[in-house]
Amino acid sequence: MKYRTILLFGAPGSGKGTQGRVLGAVPGFYHFASGDVFRRLTPGTELGRLFLDYSSRGELVPDEPTIQLCCEAIEAAARDGRFDAVNDTLLLDGIPRNANQARILSKSLDVRLVLYLSCADMEKMVLRLQRRALKENRLDDADPAVIRNRLEVFESKSKPLLDFYGPELRCDIDATQTPLQVALAVLQAVEERLT
Repeated sequence: MKYRTILLFGAPGSGKGTQGRVLGAVPGFYHFASGDVFRRLTPGTELGRLFLDYSSRGELVPDEPTIQLCCEAIEAAARDGRFDAVNDTLLLDGIPRNANQARILSKSLDVRLVLYLSCADMEKMVLRLQRRALKENRLDDADPAVIRNRLEVFESKSKPLLDFYGPELRCDIDATQTPLQVALAVLQAVEERLT
């Protein structure tokens, strides 16, 4: 069975998590943020050390452990009733991060919409991430050099996913608007494309 899926896509700091929580509060949608799953790992475990090693440099965790961890977490959510795999739409935030991950996940995902939260001014993203680091105590957002590397990795490794999914699934939303304006644009796109 393939999960009916919407991808929340954008650079670090573009608001994927905020919009995922907003849409995930609507019945029939389940928000899954891969970063939250990674941050819950125990640093003493092999996977926890791997995540810390890569995230401290602003790099992506290798594909295989990323896919395995996320698939296990989604399956656990389905087993314990947080995600109704038959009736809910899965909102993926932070995965897939590259074309190889998208190819692997295509066996289990029926991607209906890619919501691209775009921002042409990367300095705004740096400032957002630094504020988030202070507010949420997120070490992966604290160092400006690491943030800039994360943004460069997004441009080189993740942004090509837009071509992988093609223009027919893509809906661009200006992430520099207020969170409310972005939420309204997200809801409108979902209503137009999925109902």
